Amino acid sequence: MKIDVEIVDVDKLRNDLIEHFTAAMFIVSPIAMIDLNKVESASNEEIIKMAIDNKFNMNKYLKNNSK
Repeated sequence: MKIDVEIVDVDKLRNDLIEHFTAAMFIVSPIAMIDLNKVESASNEEIIKMAIDNKFNMNKYLKNNSK
């Protein structure tokens, strides 16, 4: 799935991925800390790929749908 970076609210997506991996780190797996570090330094394209790989609903992050 290819998504145009220009139409995605990457800041909101990055923050939600950070929350996702922070919760996973404490609740499920300390290994999630590695993913958290990746999110913090990832490019916009990498953030989108990580979100898709983690089954995030990308429709929530389209700029015309952001609230």
